[in-house]
Amino acid sequence: MRETKKVSDSLTEQQYLIRPSHINHYGRLFGGQLIYWIDELAGIVAIRHSGAIVTTAAIDNLQFQAPAYEGDMVVLQGMVTNVGRSSMEIRVDTFREALDGSRVMINRAYIDMVAIDSEGRPVEVPDLFPETEEQKQEQQAAIKRKALRKQRRQEGF
Repeated sequence: MRETKKVSDSLTEQQYLIRPSHINHYGRLFGGQLIYWIDELAGIVAIRHSGAIVTTAAIDNLQFQAPAYEGDMVVLQGMVTNVGRSSMEIRVDTFREALDGSRVMINRAYIDMVAIDSEGRPVEVPDLFPETEEQKQEQQAAIKRKALRKQRRQEGF
């Protein structure tokens, strides 16, 4: 029987202070830097869930909603939203955090990760048990996103 893990088992949060090297020529957080952090966090979440080596298969639905600037603190939160046999969809939300601890969402991304062995072959991952109503709704939405990704691949996109 396939092992099952809860969403909370691999929930991960990471903070970064935006420094001058993270800023683009418009004075905002460079999008490529944020994508790097998102991919890194998604990998950590996927490793925690699968207990295996992982690789990024796709970055889907990356939405920049607000800017961040030098000196801002950004917080990334990642969680598994759905799993297949060897694949995992990871949602990463990025927030700009104020000095009082309040947060404003600046980005949401969905990343498909695949668990692999040392030869690069896919390996089975634990099933996912959503604990809350929100997690159950996110899992249902993930199933729809997966079907759309499959359709886009079939159409050559």
